[in-house]
Amino acid sequence: MNNLLKMNYIVSIVGRPNVGKSTLFNRLVGRRKAIVHVTSGVTRDRIYGSSEWNGVQFSIIDTGGFSVLTNDVLEKEIKNQIFIAIKESDVILFLIDIKIGILDADIEISKILRKCQKIILLVVNKIDNGKSIYSDTDFFRLGFERYYYISAINGSGTGELLDKLIEIFKQELLKKKENILLENKSIPRFSIVGRPNVGKSTLINSFLNKKHHIVTNISGTTRDSLDVFYKKYECILVDTPGVRKKSKIRDNIEFYSIMRTFKTIEYADVCFLMIDADRGWKKQDMNIFRLVKKNHKGIIILVNKWDLFHKKNVYTQKDYECLIRKKIYPFYNVPIFFISAKNKDGIHKILPMAYDVLKFRNHRLKTNILNKIMLPILKKKPPTPKKKNKFITIKYCTQLPSCTPKFIFFSNFPQYIKESYKRFVENKIRSHFDFIGVPIQIFFRKK
Repeated sequence: MNNLLKMNYIVSIVGRPNVGKSTLFNRLVGRRKAIVHVTSGVTRDRIYGSSEWNGVQFSIIDTGGFSVLTNDVLEKEIKNQIFIAIKESDVILFLIDIKIGILDADIEISKILRKCQKIILLVVNKIDNGKSIYSDTDFFRLGFERYYYISAINGSGTGELLDKLIEIFKQELLKKKENILLENKSIPRFSIVGRPNVGKSTLINSFLNKKHHIVTNISGTTRDSLDVFYKKYECILVDTPGVRKKSKIRDNIEFYSIMRTFKTIEYADVCFLMIDADRGWKKQDMNIFRLVKKNHKGIIILVNKWDLFHKKNVYTQKDYECLIRKKIYPFYNVPIFFISAKNKDGIHKILPMAYDVLKFRNHRLKTNILNKIMLPILKKKPPTPKKKNKFITIKYCTQLPSCTPKFIFFSNFPQYIKESYKRFVENKIRSHFDFIGVPIQIFFRKK
């Protein structure tokens, strides 16, 4: 059994659209990771999660709805993702809807699955009561030996299905495979954020040197936050849906996707804020930047599609960079890379810099060094008080023992110090110490 516990098994959920794949995925994972909606076709990329049953851990992949007859470019990409998931899997759960019955699409999917030479369990979903089990036995003609009745929405029958999965794991003692979703908190998480269609998924595909995520010229293709382990740099890369203005959010699904992006930022160590060079730095980019800063995460700015922009414009990288740094002042020392995610130009510097930012985020200054450098600066240019007849002095400063850089300055009248002086202090800290790409917090307290 010890060997079994160390093995990593992968189970994929496959089926046509709207049969309850994401509902079953959430049920097995034990949290609402995949978006569930009455609209079919919500899941597009492969979504990974971890589950445990009787002490045995395994990974689950939720796939997009398999449409057999359509030739739409997005549907073709979804099919490619499903085939990749099948290839990675040890066991496939083929999900069908008993209420609708067997459709031609189910028959075509069953033919494809039988050719893949994997362990396949036919899972009959939406069994609301015992009578439903015997009301329709049409699914037998799909020709699968193992079948299970469940209701993904209320959990009935899933225990028996999980028992069977563990039994299969014991019998097969499948080869150990790399766990795609690593929950180990010591491994850094790098999230790629930005507006829709700026090239976030393309960048991850270029890092991995394979087509891992769906990429099209249709904005909003990515709807879930997607985790992938990048072995070369021992980190987790997180692709996120594009963040639009509130007024441009078209439906509930997009709203849920954007909320998930906000949640992803909370759990990230460093965020890569990607912008389209041609579109420039807009108000929404500034909003995302402020959100990352508010969550005290490291940040790197990526100006994508620079090759296309540079051909049409006379702007140099220095000019473009200066415009961005003016917008984000006093947090001016953010690393900025000019890249082409599609052509892989300039991307090799990003992840080494992300590890540097991570190091700066954990940087701790000795109190005597901080006071030796900062106090003469603050004495030479003391705060201008909000009220007359108030002479403000700052006598002492120190860095707090926190997980992100926080500094406290002790003053005789901290309540009268203006916000602009706080920005001045931040600027001086950044100019003398290494906090590249790291938000810092400054507090004034009564001495």
